Amino acid sequence: MKVLLASAFGPYGVDDEYGQASCRMELFHNQVTREQGVFSIRMFHPSFGLHFLAENISPPTTVLDFPSEARFVEELRNGYDVVGISFIVPNFLRAKRMGELVRHHAPHAKIVLGGHGTPVPEVEEIPNDGVCKGEGVRWLRTFLGEDPERPIRHPILSDSFGGRILGVPVVDRAGHITPGLGCPNACFFCLTSSFFDHKYIPYLATGKEMFDVCVAIENALGFRKFYVMDENFLAHPERAYELADLMEKHGKNYRFSVFSSAENITRVGVDFLVRLGVISLWFGVESKIETFTKNRGVDFASLVRDLRNRGILVLTSGILFLDQHDRQNLWDDIRFMVGLEPDLMQFMQLGPAPFTPIYRRYKASGRIMENAPYAGWHGQGQIWFRHPEFSPEESERLLIEAFRYDYDTFGPSLIRMCDTIVRGYQNLNGSANGFIARRRESLRRRAVKFRPFLAAARYHAHNPAARELVERVTAEYRDAFGSMTVRELALSQVVRAYAAREARRVASGRNVYQPHTIVTRYRM
Repeated sequence: MKVLLASAFGPYGVDDEYGQASCRMELFHNQVTREQGVFSIRMFHPSFGLHFLAENISPPTTVLDFPSEARFVEELRNGYDVVGISFIVPNFLRAKRMGELVRHHAPHAKIVLGGHGTPVPEVEEIPNDGVCKGEGVRWLRTFLGEDPERPIRHPILSDSFGGRILGVPVVDRAGHITPGLGCPNACFFCLTSSFFDHKYIPYLATGKEMFDVCVAIENALGFRKFYVMDENFLAHPERAYELADLMEKHGKNYRFSVFSSAENITRVGVDFLVRLGVISLWFGVESKIETFTKNRGVDFASLVRDLRNRGILVLTSGILFLDQHDRQNLWDDIRFMVGLEPDLMQFMQLGPAPFTPIYRRYKASGRIMENAPYAGWHGQGQIWFRHPEFSPEESERLLIEAFRYDYDTFGPSLIRMCDTIVRGYQNLNGSANGFIARRRESLRRRAVKFRPFLAAARYHAHNPAARELVERVTAEYRDAFGSMTVRELALSQVVRAYAAREARRVASGRNVYQPHTIVTRYRM
């Protein structure tokens, strides 16, 4: 038996019969820095779930990530018995086409479907022999006739590829870790929580298990920085405490980018996060007019300030077009969230996706627009439900204005990140704890890497606020590290050349990068 696991085919971020230009493949450029022009942070992330599946089944398996339609057909001709197709809601038509291609080019193969697109009511329109809704490893093992409960093996994965900053190709040497799936908070809008039945499914239940995966990735790939894909990592503080203890015991200066809710961040405290090696945090502010349980009693302004002062990059997210939003308080929410001054700001439209409580409520009341194609159900184009105050066209325009307001008010996220890093370097000075001293040294190394970008940024600052930010942060770096070295000056000229080319590219409207196809063979 041979298994093929594939993500939806490209190209992505273009208007065609299968998708929309507003649904880009790049997480940051699509949802966070999308209106920041040459300063937008660019990178791609592999389809982590497919690698988890491949690592945890027995047959020879190929993971085909970011294929073209032709490349998918070419791979089908290698004679697979099972073909798995993973897709999200906006890629429904791509998945349907892929199912048809399997039936035509590999008619003997069984088709299985997975991913966050499977809850759509029309999923059975895609040719298939099985649909996984929920945790996939145990489901696929059962489908293949294997023991679903045998231990889970964590794959050895790099987190991203194709990174660019100011047009400069960069390699972000980070490993990927998925400690678990799902979240019991059950926010009414959250597809991830609903997809896993509002439960947490641990893959790495203890700090020791997570530490062992960190060591394995370091030994295999040399990475000491990790992107932790867990909806609410700090909701299990005992795991984080044990991990920190083991890192100190073994002298491992690992660093982590994590997701967490604000309540759990405040519970463990900023000092612990520094000790743990957290270098960036993503948490949902969501809205000030609707207080979610996870955010009750949280002083967001102090939290963001404290984190940034300790060198921890902050990415906050907010939801636009809640039922309570009107033309006045929508902008009150936008100004509030931007006014927290995070390094990065994600705005998402409220997106009632199948499986979620809000979808069921809107569907029952007739508020879902039946003629809205799934290709637009991604939260960065137009809303696909009837809002009492805003039309779909207005929602798209206001979303862009929100991103522009953040960029125009506080400047490029890249420079804010430089500011946070140098702040942390200066504020951690004087610690008698040798482990914290190593954290400070990590901040120094990151600051040195960013400095040539900072020097080049002044030439592309788009308004007085951005220019003032660049000048202020440049002065902070000079105070902390002295004058630029000859090497740094030379590198800044290289960055200027790349940035000038990228700026011309952005100005011409050619601002879509496509990920290259990645083929990974397991046990082949």
